[in-house]
Formats: sequence, structure tokens, C-alpha cells
Amino acid sequence: MVATKDILALPRTLEEFMAWEPEDGFKYEWNDGEIIKFIGMNKTQVFIYEALNQLFIEKGLWKLGTFISEYDVQLTGIQMRRPDIAFLSKEQIALTKQGEDEIPEFVIEVISGNDKANKVEEKTVEYFKAGVKVLWLIYPDNKTVQVYTSLKQAQICYDDDICSASPVLPDFEIKVNDIFN
Repeated sequence: MVATKDILALPRTLEEFMAWEPEDGFKYEWNDGEIIKFIGMNKTQVFIYEALNQLFIEKGLWKLGTFISEYDVQLTGIQMRRPDIAFLSKEQIALTKQGEDEIPEFVIEVISGNDKANKVEEKTVEYFKAGVKVLWLIYPDNKTVQVYTSLKQAQICYDDDICSASPVLPDFEIKVNDIFN
């Protein structure tokens, strides 16, 4: 049972949510008044992030921007999401220093067994409506990657298929098997 004190402590507006500092060890997203609770990256997700980040560094893409995990992305005036991994260009980083909310052009979600298909689909739509240009949905359980370049253009990648972040980062390419090794 949830105590009344706990209910009253929950934010009721996006502004309250952005200032909210929960101390329960969970991560949260905001979707038009709905608070979405989730666990931060697990070990599998960290290993995937490490493989992708290593490729990002090896390709010298750090000169173009940064690869960041669980970054707060203000999709609209009523939605704040935290993609597992996002790319921000140097220009976007400069704008965020000036207080701007920037939409990453390349986003990666690592799908866990707790993620519901309809919620993943909702988030996919939200990302593209907000301006994301490339979205990878990585499914560790079955070792597949869905690479979206729009809501109507998706490629399902397995085994030695190449996943590409083009047109955002044309040099960022990796075989599916290499993501999971």
C-alpha cells in the first residue's frame, strides 16, 4: 500500500517533474502527466553500450559529438524521455549549454523483457515526430536490431547484418553479432 505522503510527493506538472529528485533508485520519464518508472541500465545493456561506445571512439566520431546514456530528452512540451543511448552533435551540445532542449538525431533503445511492445511502438512514434532521424531498437534476448530511418522505413538485422546510423553518422556501422560479443 502506498502512503498518502508518497502520493503527494509525486510531481503533478512537467516543471515539477523536471525539478523532482527521487531517491528510490529508479529512473523516470514523463508522458503528458503520466510518470513512467523504470530501472536504469542492467549489465547486458551496459555491455551493449560499451561495445557501441568503443566503436564510436574507434571511428573518431567523438570529434563530431558525444554518445550519452540515459539523457533527458524533452520531446514536446508534455513529454520527457530518457533513451538508453543518444548521440548529440557538438552544435547541439553548445545549444544545450545555452539552455536549449535538443532532440538527438540518433537514438538507441535496448529493449528488456519488461518493455511492452505497444509502449515501445508509442515511443518510436514520439521520437520521429520530435525529429529523431535514426532509431535502433536492440533486442538482446533474440539478438536482433531494428534500424528505423523513419516510421515507414525499418530494417530488421540479424547475425552478420550491418546496422548503420546513416544518414546521421554514416561511418557508424556494426554487425549485429559484434554488438553482443
